[in-house]
Amino acid sequence: MTSLPGPTAPLQQPAVKDSWARIDAWLAEHAPLSRARLRPPASPAGIADAEQRLGVTFPPGLVDALRCHDGVEPSEGALEFALKGPFAGLADIVQNTLFLRSVGEDVPELYEAEDDHELNAFWRHEWLLITLGVTWDAQDGLFLTCRAGDDYGRVGRYFNEDASSFTDWATLRAALAAFADALEGRLPVSGQVPLAFEGRLVWEEATPTVKAEPVSLLDLAAQLPEPAPEPERVRPRPEPPKNGVYLAVGFTEPPKPQPRQPDLVFAAGLTAEELLRRAGVVQWDTVRKRTHVQAERAAASPWAASRPMVRAGRSGEWAFLAQSSGAKQLTRPEVLRRLARGTRVAALTKQGAEVRLTVYADGLPYANGAHDRLVSSPRTDYVRLADGTTVQSVGGDPWPGSTAAYVDMLNALRNRYGIDFDPAGLEHALDQSLPSGLVLPVLEDFPEWSCRHPSRVRHFDLGALVERTPEPTMRAATASQLRRLAAESGIDALPDIARTLDAVDRGETPEPVEDGALDLCMRRLVAETVAARPALEPSWRRERGAPRLPVTAADFKAWQLRSGAADALRRFLRLPVPTAAATILHRRLSDDWRSELLSDLSAREQRRES
Repeated sequence: MTSLPGPTAPLQQPAVKDSWARIDAWLAEHAPLSRARLRPPASPAGIADAEQRLGVTFPPGLVDALRCHDGVEPSEGALEFALKGPFAGLADIVQNTLFLRSVGEDVPELYEAEDDHELNAFWRHEWLLITLGVTWDAQDGLFLTCRAGDDYGRVGRYFNEDASSFTDWATLRAALAAFADALEGRLPVSGQVPLAFEGRLVWEEATPTVKAEPVSLLDLAAQLPEPAPEPERVRPRPEPPKNGVYLAVGFTEPPKPQPRQPDLVFAAGLTAEELLRRAGVVQWDTVRKRTHVQAERAAASPWAASRPMVRAGRSGEWAFLAQSSGAKQLTRPEVLRRLARGTRVAALTKQGAEVRLTVYADGLPYANGAHDRLVSSPRTDYVRLADGTTVQSVGGDPWPGSTAAYVDMLNALRNRYGIDFDPAGLEHALDQSLPSGLVLPVLEDFPEWSCRHPSRVRHFDLGALVERTPEPTMRAATASQLRRLAAESGIDALPDIARTLDAVDRGETPEPVEDGALDLCMRRLVAETVAARPALEPSWRRERGAPRLPVTAADFKAWQLRSGAADALRRFLRLPVPTAAATILHRRLSDDWRSELLSDLSAREQRRES
């Protein structure tokens, strides 16, 4: 990403008044509404009074800046300095600085007393908060240091949830020169580029560079052999946490291994193969019989490319499904609806302290969830002694209550539905070689919060635009924005998506078909993103012995953008136009999306009138 040039020598930098003259001129021509929010110059008496109240001498650059404008009126359209917020006036500087001093007095010292480095404090008495930050209050913003020494007058970045740091600007004079350069040359500041829109200055994320051909781990996986089975190994004893002080209570004899309590789904009248298909297994070349250990080993290898592995079997009139690895699938409502279509399913899931029984019938929660059960038990393997030491019982059951609840619910399934799967039978069934395969995870439901009609998107008044624009025009312009997003992310080159976009351009709204070509294409994009995600993890967070993947952060970013664009297409096909438009505009990559939207609206309106 392009960044501002490095700071130049003080003699090469324009004077503060000259930089403000350039800023004023640009605003007057391109963003007069933001120009109108600038306050008149501060008086010398007002500056002197502020210095006296704070007990500091303002750096010359701050005095010169205040003599140009006494900050900004913080209202709609106010002039902001990228993510640093509006410039503060004298009253704001005094009020926020005094407030942060009072807060800093109550913050315990984080450093040794002899460590007197400028930044080794929450807030120093000599600092002045000179911008109002993103939220227009004292939570963050730029500060100037009035502390005598080499850093006098230097510009820093303050945020109340992180350590303060200095910027590349040695003085406010340098920062204002950079601001003027950014306006005139459309240069990014902290990844944001300045734009004029409807008479206001707005900052937009700079258009990112997207890798055109990201590495596909699913394509590479298709070229790899599945790892050969290994002999069963005894499961290792759990290790106590590494944080804190713990005393592990040992055993004179090795503890008995805890019974397995996997997530299970039982379905009436289905075959194991049908259950696998409904769970999301679409590549039948991955389906074969595996033991639990074999399935875990295969799913942890590059051959699986982070796709979950599920195994299916039968118990009397009921088929059952168990997951061996990967992100949990069997607790998802999207999956339960598919599994329960035309039949009844009972899902028994456990995660630590919680055990849950969920019943679905004919694709919906049975009896509105009246038969569902949830048990949460306390953890019992930690005990705090009188001296404050925490004692852990290593090798025992940390949640005996949930273990008992799991067994109890298995018995309830047998008594209520005739599912003969007691704990002993469970161990026997899971040790068998069962049909198993890799899941291409089904698409998630749209979260309820994301289906509302937002009024603003990226500081743009979408609600007002929708209200004044005829629905056909809005739909057509949104379709054009969708086409632009598809081109930016690269999904327009995928045949199934390209055909759908062509249909949208013709005014059609194709309905995505479950397990159809478009659905599978979108699911694969999500799977590619999940597979590439480990590229973001530092080496010390990866599991020991985990294979190195031939992907980079750029590959992950490209897949993430593609899956996001596919989600926007799916929303356009299924949700009202205003909701879909909000997602599409939010995900547009071009920093010119505002002007492009207005251009699309104008073109569609002219076409409609003709």
